[in-house]
Amino acid sequence: MDGTVLVADDDRTIRTVLTQALTRAGCRVHATSSLTTLMRWVAEGRGDAVITDVRMPDGNGLEMLPRIAADRPGLPVIVISAQNTIMTAIRAEEAAAFDYLPKPFDLPELMKRTARALEARERRSTPDAAAATDDMPPEELPLIGRTPAMQTLFRVVARLLSSDLPVLISGESGTGKSLIARAIHDLSDRRTLPFVVVAPADLIDADGPARLLTRARGGSIVFDGIGDFAPEFQARAVWMIDAPGEHAPRFMATSQGAQVGSADEAGLRPDLYYRLSGGVVEVPPLRARIDDIPLLATHFLAEAERAGQRPTTLSEGAIELMRAYGWPGNVRQLQNFVARAGLTARGDEITRAEVEAALSGQPGAAPLAVANGGESLSASVAGHLRRYFDLHGNTLPPPGLHARILREIEQPLIEIALDATGGNQAKCAALLGINRNTLRKKITDLDIRVTRRRKLM
Repeated sequence: MDGTVLVADDDRTIRTVLTQALTRAGCRVHATSSLTTLMRWVAEGRGDAVITDVRMPDGNGLEMLPRIAADRPGLPVIVISAQNTIMTAIRAEEAAAFDYLPKPFDLPELMKRTARALEARERRSTPDAAAATDDMPPEELPLIGRTPAMQTLFRVVARLLSSDLPVLISGESGTGKSLIARAIHDLSDRRTLPFVVVAPADLIDADGPARLLTRARGGSIVFDGIGDFAPEFQARAVWMIDAPGEHAPRFMATSQGAQVGSADEAGLRPDLYYRLSGGVVEVPPLRARIDDIPLLATHFLAEAERAGQRPTTLSEGAIELMRAYGWPGNVRQLQNFVARAGLTARGDEITRAEVEAALSGQPGAAPLAVANGGESLSASVAGHLRRYFDLHGNTLPPPGLHARILREIEQPLIEIALDATGGNQAKCAALLGINRNTLRKKITDLDIRVTRRRKLM
């Protein structure tokens, strides 16, 4: 990397770590604990990229982004924050931040994104200096998470807010699909208009579509569990989307399943699938974001306390067991479990023994074992797949499993190989033992970002 990076964070340890890492990577670094100092450096023309925390002793880093854009159009700003909610990600997106990472962040990942910011600094268009932050609703949404899976979800949702594209939201039961649809509506320009949830019964007669469009009045219409709609109801949904009337609503749909890469996977007529899949949001299962379990559990205990339940916390042993459990019912199951555990706990702290006893009565009660560090990749994958099938009980996983599993393995393999070879595709292809054209096609198909750089050893 080459360039000057301005770092603003009130945590001295973070400033020290970032200064050392960026300096080793070849950058010049100016670090401060003050937004006032940061803004002075920006006004003076210093820096090729900025890394800033949100909450600082003398202000809010997000609120400075419009000023930075006005003073230095095109200067990329990476926002880091311990506020791991969807609202923070959305505000960073709307304020035209170059990127956003939650704390605690992965240092190599932050270094990669800083390299991208430095490479893109000449190409970036002027951010919108009038990015709106004052009109955002309060942070009441329980869409929280610091894991990469949830941060990716937050970014996707943030980018969909400013468009009118139809949205198809997929995920297992209990992951919060309807909550995502509601968030897209409540945080968009349609927030003051009706939010209409459609069930199959609403389309049972020919006048159903017209009634729903009248109710929506240009707001949002959500087909809940669209894959379960009978073919004739799906046909009426197509008619609604094609002829929305004078006040066209935004159309969204939720679909049961891990992925909806095709009409068959979503259980939809092809014509309806193509109309709804303008934007696709895949909500991760809880087992794919286990590091968010303590954060979610704490949130649910706080909710219970606000509802009048006595204050309780979770012991380290209790959290350890909860992280190891598979949660086939996902976040909804966790929410109900935590509320009951807090209600029945004998003391102010929920113990490991209490969680163990409560989990024994839950579906799929066998905890997920953590793979041994010396276990072969084949054995680890086999164990993961067995648990995946077990979590579906007596039903089979959604069709298309072979392609999904290959993608899960192939994408990180290529990304890590590209990272190891500094983004040199010829070296990466040789390392993987595949043709360079094959590698290029896989990079395109898997939407992998490639950054050329010197490999730092």
